[in-house]
Amino acid sequence: MPRPRTHDEALRLKLLDRAGELISRDGPKALSLRKLAADAGTSTTAVYSLFGSKPDLVNALYVEGFRRFGARLTGITRTGDAVTDLVRLGIAYRDSALADPHLYAIMFTRSVPGFEPNTEAERLARATLEPLEQIARDGVTSGQFADVAPELITVSSWGLVHGLVSLEMAGTLPPEFSAPGSYEKALHANASGWLRSAPAATSTAPPG
Repeated sequence: MPRPRTHDEALRLKLLDRAGELISRDGPKALSLRKLAADAGTSTTAVYSLFGSKPDLVNALYVEGFRRFGARLTGITRTGDAVTDLVRLGIAYRDSALADPHLYAIMFTRSVPGFEPNTEAERLARATLEPLEQIARDGVTSGQFADVAPELITVSSWGLVHGLVSLEMAGTLPPEFSAPGSYEKALHANASGWLRSAPAATSTAPPG
């Protein structure tokens, strides 16, 4: 049978946002289906109908976070210039994190002990990196970027934006690093560093 009309998409999203806020503010122990239902002005029956168990609810939070995240990353307008596109993607990454901070922690910090996303959720999470991977591949293939493995550009760029955004959200960035201005400069410096004309990086590791 179809779900009752009151158990609709709007209620599902309301419950997800409220659940994420509870976990983000008070920790995972604060999340109970009864409390969630009361806070959202609905019944526990509605919560069970929409999500099932508490682990299913957390998995739905994880999926919703990456769904919104992926929509923002795929929504950027590609220019064909790999440097510009990397910067735009990094800005979209930060915008997504700041728009849904209560989901960002669940997506990337495993803030709920014991939670493991199901196979479909993991597939969705992995797919959100495809725009970054494509920009890196296109930059190398076109000759704009140096002849390096695109995976190196992908992981390095992801590490930079994730690190800076995580520090900003934790409130641990130094005051002289003002976002978004300094953030965009860092993105541009990283992207420009992969240009073919840039000096090749040299290893500082001692000879083996």
